[in-house]
Amino acid sequence: MHTQMFPRHVHALFISDVHLGTRGCQAEMLLEFLRWHDAETIYLVGDIVDGWRLKRSWYWPQAHNDVAQKLMRKGRKGARIVYVPGNHDEFLRNYLGTHFGGIEVVNSIIHETADHRRMLVLHGDQFDVVVRHARWLAFLGDWAYETALGVNTYVNLIRRKLGFSYWSLSAWAKLKVKDAVNFIGAFEDALSREAERVEADGVICGHIHHAALREQNGIRYMNCGDWVESCTALVENHDGRFEIIRWAEVAAAYADAGTAPAAKVAA
Repeated sequence: MHTQMFPRHVHALFISDVHLGTRGCQAEMLLEFLRWHDAETIYLVGDIVDGWRLKRSWYWPQAHNDVAQKLMRKGRKGARIVYVPGNHDEFLRNYLGTHFGGIEVVNSIIHETADHRRMLVLHGDQFDVVVRHARWLAFLGDWAYETALGVNTYVNLIRRKLGFSYWSLSAWAKLKVKDAVNFIGAFEDALSREAERVEADGVICGHIHHAALREQNGIRYMNCGDWVESCTALVENHDGRFEIIRWAEVAAAYADAGTAPAAKVAA
């Protein structure tokens, strides 16, 4: 993966859980990723803007505005942009079926791959029991998550000073807690069953901030991950092959080599 040449043009690009409007959003890293990736279709798979957080306190630095402008610029240059709202940007569900700035807003959509498979694309919060039936608990969990991200920011400031790459405290903790692991498994199983119900070959989602690409009950389950903890995206190449791009690892590899994607292309 680290030897991939840049810039890249892919058949489809899937990004979720950016959480623009929060301090944990890795907007600069996403901007760098978008500079080196173009696609025929870009799917924004929910929680791109964090309406929950913005309602409580306004936070919108220039880098967050730059991400929005970069995506709209890609649309003006010919990319199809499809926005599938999640629970944090659920206000956009009031505008399903409309376009704004050249961006289509849909609740879910079937993506046809380059090799003619059908993939169900949706955020996934519809299959999260806490979000659906105990919103107060979801808001409490969001507060705890925000606190963990705040700690994570200081941890990574120290790591950078020591010459270490980006690391996610919350992602590490999530995979160490048995209940969280069980929740992830149940979520993946529910989404796979939904894809099977609508006669799709696979499902592409976000929501749980855990990038994955695997077979689940005979269905291809794919999760984009996020741009808060792991800085991941899902891409479909022009031959229909999917892969997860872990951009923090790619950037760290170039930094260790004393080069950058731009320099790689020039070479």
